[in-house]
Amino acid sequence: MQTLFLYIDPGTGSMLFSILIGAAATLFFLGKAAWLKLKLLFTAKKNGVSKVADSSFKKYVIYNEGLQYWNTFKPVCDEFEKRGIELTYYTSAEKDPCFEMGYKFVKPEFIGEGNLAFVKLNMLSAGIVLMTTPGLQVYQLKRSKNVKHYSHILHMPSDATTYRLFGLDYFDSILLTGDYQKEDIRFLEEQRGINKKQLVTVGCPYLDVYKKNIAEIPEEENHPFTVLVSPSWGNVGILKKYGEKLLDPLAATGWRIIIRPHPQSKKSEADMLERLEKHYAGNKNILWDYERQNIFSLKKADIMISDFSGILFDYTFLCDKPVLYVNAQMDLLPYDAYDLGDKKLWMYSSLEKFGKQLDEKDFENIKDVIQNMSDSNELAQARAKAKEEAWMYEGESGKRTADFMIQTLDEINKSEEASK
Repeated sequence: MQTLFLYIDPGTGSMLFSILIGAAATLFFLGKAAWLKLKLLFTAKKNGVSKVADSSFKKYVIYNEGLQYWNTFKPVCDEFEKRGIELTYYTSAEKDPCFEMGYKFVKPEFIGEGNLAFVKLNMLSAGIVLMTTPGLQVYQLKRSKNVKHYSHILHMPSDATTYRLFGLDYFDSILLTGDYQKEDIRFLEEQRGINKKQLVTVGCPYLDVYKKNIAEIPEEENHPFTVLVSPSWGNVGILKKYGEKLLDPLAATGWRIIIRPHPQSKKSEADMLERLEKHYAGNKNILWDYERQNIFSLKKADIMISDFSGILFDYTFLCDKPVLYVNAQMDLLPYDAYDLGDKKLWMYSSLEKFGKQLDEKDFENIKDVIQNMSDSNELAQARAKAKEEAWMYEGESGKRTADFMIQTLDEINKSEEASK
């Protein structure tokens, strides 16, 4: 008798396991929801009433999909806490800093990651839900019929159209960092024939947090001239595209070179990072930064080299120092910005004004390029103008976001009462 063995490769096995876990979680929550509905139905009949209040209803909800977004929500949580208004804070980060804040009115709860979190969110009963997660009603994250209003808050001060296709289409409102972001959203709404969303500028919460935190970092006593290399990830990111071609000349300068890869690189480009780390293991002036917050490297840097990464704007707005950018054009095909046609993105037009482009042919002479790059009054003015456009209401984001959430739900409730 022959024994038949079946082999499943690790990737397929992992995918099947995720599917099984997701299916099991879905069945669990669907069963729980069905039981609650039956319980409410029998309670209503027993008490002779036609409607029963939904005991799971939450007025104000935040969903945080990962640790990196805590600073976007912290000013909002602080504001609800200060006002003594209860806020439900769902998170997919098991070690979310919110758990350590000692809040009385902000109620944090870990709801798992991926499909497990989405199952709970898809059956949520709430007044208004705020999140940075795009793709509502596009991928696994669906609108719950028991949620009155979905609001997306931007977690970067650059173009709102740099999300994957249809990333913002099905929200009821978008909270912006600057008024300039409204124009492109309205253009896509008109082009796609979708409902117009409320567009409200509240500022940039994480920059408000970073501004305070970076000011508290002490100055270095013996500060060496420092270049920060902080790229995006993928085939057009400068670490992946150029690697040693860029880093070797920088290492030869003798300056302190801090390399801060994009967080996604650690997941998607681990082999490339491992190769580069080994290559420069003996070079003491090459440092690698994998800290969750970027402010420590930003504080140390005298100049930044990047591509189209959003950290360029963090550095420019918080530190007001010069930047060099390489290959600052991304493939827009998978993004909303592709549907803007020939219109140039704000981040490109602004970067051309306050930054200096670094071509591959300049790599070998990069020390001369950096030494000869003077921080002119023209560049400083361009940085100030970009900051004014993209980071409005500096320091007010928490208050303005809380105001919007409270006022919006009040208006919805009044409208519902009036229509009865």
